[in-house]
Amino acid sequence: MVSKYAKTAATLVKPFVDNFDYKPTKYLAADETYIKVKGVRHYVWFIMDAIKKSILGYQVSDSRDIGPCILAMRMAFDKYREFPGKTLNFVADGNPVYKLAKQLFALKGMDFELTQVIGLTNDDPISTEFRWLKQIIERLNRTFKFSYQKTNGYGSGQGSNTHVALFVAYYNFLRPHTYTYWEPLNPISELEAIPNMPVK
Repeated sequence: MVSKYAKTAATLVKPFVDNFDYKPTKYLAADETYIKVKGVRHYVWFIMDAIKKSILGYQVSDSRDIGPCILAMRMAFDKYREFPGKTLNFVADGNPVYKLAKQLFALKGMDFELTQVIGLTNDDPISTEFRWLKQIIERLNRTFKFSYQKTNGYGSGQGSNTHVALFVAYYNFLRPHTYTYWEPLNPISELEAIPNMPVK
């Protein structure tokens, strides 16, 4: 059962989070991690700016198919005022849907460089060069899983969507990061004067 307060909070903050001007770089990293909804395996797709660390695209789905992949990618790509084209470096795992998604985006005039880092060890030049990008989003997945484990799984699709939306808001705007010397990734002036996290 989703708390009405959590549902209201997610409804209020999601438009702000999704439409914020992140000014993304040209290095994106993507990955999926599994969750349970009513005891059934589902997936959370994350796409993040690998340099600035903000989550730019996200999606909850019951499969690792092309549909949710494209939705998460489109959410991330919408953050660019002008799509960077082939100068965009998109790093993902070996899931074949990313390659198919690249082809579909190219048909719409949105081509980009896709690099797929396979496996857990650097057994080829591509893995050696781009492993650091994959490791960044894997750390994000571990951070998300830490918050997810406290829920013991979700009782509904609405619950998973609510939690993921609130997690992204927390991660992008409230959570202290070592990358920014323990400041939020995207400081909001209205929040800076508030003395503690619960009130924020």
